[in-house]
Amino acid sequence: MSHVKSQTILVTGGAGFLGSHLCVRLLGLGHRVVCLDDFSTGSRDNIEALLSHPGFSLLEHDVTLPLADEPAEVDLIYNLACPASPLHYQRDPVRTTRTIVLGALNMLELARRRRARILQASTSEVYGDPEVHPQTENYCGHVNPIGIRACYDEGKRCAESIFVDYHRQYGVQIKIVRIFNTYGPRMQVGDGRVVSNFIVQALRGEPLSVFGSGEQTRSFCHVSDLVDAMIRMMNTEAGFIGPVNIGNPVEVTMIELAARVLRLSGSGSGMVYLPALADDPARRQPDISLAMQRLGWQPLVGLDEGIADTVAWFRSVLEPVSAGVPESPYRATPASGIHAWN
Repeated sequence: MSHVKSQTILVTGGAGFLGSHLCVRLLGLGHRVVCLDDFSTGSRDNIEALLSHPGFSLLEHDVTLPLADEPAEVDLIYNLACPASPLHYQRDPVRTTRTIVLGALNMLELARRRRARILQASTSEVYGDPEVHPQTENYCGHVNPIGIRACYDEGKRCAESIFVDYHRQYGVQIKIVRIFNTYGPRMQVGDGRVVSNFIVQALRGEPLSVFGSGEQTRSFCHVSDLVDAMIRMMNTEAGFIGPVNIGNPVEVTMIELAARVLRLSGSGSGMVYLPALADDPARRQPDISLAMQRLGWQPLVGLDEGIADTVAWFRSVLEPVSAGVPESPYRATPASGIHAWN
C-alpha cells in the first residue's frame, strides 16, 4: 500500500454499525483512525478487535460537547454520530436533534481549526414521504416538520444547511452523502429497522411483523457498498461537495423483503400484519446517476447475497444465546416487533 498516503482520520460514531465497518476499511487502507463514540447506541463489541491495532485509537466522547482533548492531527473527518434507527432516535428526540445539530457544529469547528476535510452522513429521510420518484439530489423533499420522525429528518436537513454555510462562509472543505437504507453484519438485535427485525424474527421462529399493507417500498444497500461510496466521495476533488445519493436503486416491497428473508433463512414462521406506522413513507428509491458519474460507483452486492450474509451474522449472534451463553451488550435488546422501514 505504498501508493496510499497515510492520513489521520476521525470517525464520529465509529463504534456504531456503519462507523465500525468504515473504521475497518480505513485501517485496511493504511490510515490511522480515531474512533469517537459515547456508546449511547454504538457497541464496544463492534470495535473490540480493533483496539489492539497500532493505527487505531478510541476517544470516548459525546459529540454534542466540544472536544477538550482533540487529536493532535486530523486530516479527514467522517461525521456519522447519530442514532439511525427510528426505535432509537424517537426514544429521546431532543437528544437526537442535539446530537445531529450540535455534533455537526462541533465537528465543523474542528475541521475549520485543523483545515481538515469533513464528510456529513446525511440521509434519504431528508426527502420525507417523497412526491418525486425516484429521488434525485435536487428534490427538496416532502417532510412533516412536527411529525414523530422530525427530530431525525429535520435534524439532518439542518446539518446539511450548516455544512454548506461553513463551506460558503469559512471555506471548509465539505462532502455530503445522503444514505439510503443500509443493512449488514453488526446491526443490533434490537435495532428496530426492518431488515434486522425480519431476520431476528425469522431465526426465532416468530411471524415477521408487516406494518400496514406491506406494499411500502424501500431500496436496500449492503454496508460494504456504502462504505466504498463514502470513501470515494471523500476523495473527490475539493470543489465537489454533493449532496450525493448513496443507495441501491433496486426497489422492493416489504412483503417481497419478508418473503426473501423467510426463504434465505429457511424459516417457516410466516408473516403477521399490524397497523400502519405514523409518517411512514410509501416509497423510497434513490436515483444514483450522480454517484455513478462523479464517484464511479454503483452497488455490487445483490439483495439475496446481502441478506444471506446478514442472516449468517445474526445466526452467529443468536445461537450462543439459545445455547445458554450470557448475553453481551450487543445482544441486550430483544427484537420488539416494532420497526420502521428505514
